[in-house]
Amino acid sequence: MSVVNSLLGAAARQGRYILIAGLVVGLLAPALAAAIKPFIPHFVAALLFFAAMRVGPNQALGAFRDLRQMLAVLGIYQLALPLIFALVFHLTGWTGVLPTALILMAAAPPLAGSPALTILVGHDPAPALRLVVGGTLLLPLTVLPVFALSPSFAGADMVLTASLRLFAVIAGATAAGFTLHAAIRSLKPLGAGFYTAIDGASAILLGVVVIGLMSAAGAELETDIQSFGWTLAAACIASFSLQLAAWFVLKYVRGLSGLQHDVHVPYAIIAGNRNVGLFLTALPAALTDPLLLFIG
Repeated sequence: MSVVNSLLGAAARQGRYILIAGLVVGLLAPALAAAIKPFIPHFVAALLFFAAMRVGPNQALGAFRDLRQMLAVLGIYQLALPLIFALVFHLTGWTGVLPTALILMAAAPPLAGSPALTILVGHDPAPALRLVVGGTLLLPLTVLPVFALSPSFAGADMVLTASLRLFAVIAGATAAGFTLHAAIRSLKPLGAGFYTAIDGASAILLGVVVIGLMSAAGAELETDIQSFGWTLAAACIASFSLQLAAWFVLKYVRGLSGLQHDVHVPYAIIAGNRNVGLFLTALPAALTDPLLLFIG
């Protein structure tokens, strides 16, 4: 057991490097990435379970003030932002893979691994966990106006079904984590070793998930390096610009001082990390297949 604890402790300390290693392995070993890809949903559910077990139900639920903040942030992220994107692209006549990907990215709920990413940078994962659950629950409502303004999107009913299925998985994993957290806490106080072990397990799982996510990217790197480079640049600009803009606004703009301490970090991470993969199972393949590289 001491060996396992030592390994998990090392993984918790080196979590960022594990994530980078997963990216590199996924790009250089497309066969391994393809083998892991079918199990990504299971690993993501495990990440949510660990995040919920680390946070506990009391901290995750938060106060009523936090609920209002969560709804406001999700309204901006999942409704206002994609509608602005769709309107701008419609008025400018810009069509194609990139604008479609950007609209779907903005309309998608938070990435299920967002709490793990928040832990990875040393911040409280509770606000991220609240946004993951709330954003997935609200998706059936927020996605409808976006699709109505973007006629190229079809199969809205399938999106609603997929989002409800995803919410069931998230709710189940979260409930299991909360239950185990309460059970362990009833037996003994939760010390630093408990949180370190969870952080280490989450870092390892996140590294494995990233390998699977690189399946499409690795294949493209082998066949068309120019296309890979342009898509990589577009994805990085879209994700990082949203994260930086959200971080700056939430931290520095006047009138937002009511936000609880450190909430700008998980909220900013989620701004540019969305569960776009949800739409892969709900929209026509003709629309989503060109997006696989961007998502990867």
